[in-house]
Amino acid sequence: MKRQEFLRTGLRLLVVGLPMGWALMGCYNNASDPAPQPPGNTGNCLDNGTTTSIGGNHGHVLTVSKADVQAAVTKTYSIQGSSGHDHEVTLTASHFASLQDNKSIQVTSTTNSGHSHSITVGCA
Repeated sequence: MKRQEFLRTGLRLLVVGLPMGWALMGCYNNASDPAPQPPGNTGNCLDNGTTTSIGGNHGHVLTVSKADVQAAVTKTYSIQGSSGHDHEVTLTASHFASLQDNKSIQVTSTTNSGHSHSITVGCA
């Protein structure tokens, strides 16, 4: 292999490998990587439902419906989404009471694959 070919190959590996490495590092210990905060508490959970943010996310999804907020009963959600593994998140009656008052809440998912996620649920 000529020097120029060697350098081009190394550059290609760097361009492809760095983002992949950063993505993999983002999967480690995501509980310390807080979920982005929704802008203010201007929404209305009972009228419009919720929005969710998952810190260090890599394909997980959490949907908290208006009906769940209205029912205000402790519920455990699966947040697997398109990720290759699952986590669970439990919202308590107290969490739902905060959402009914249009206050955002923060919870942490269960640990799986060596990490967890910080999750913020706010009002849409």
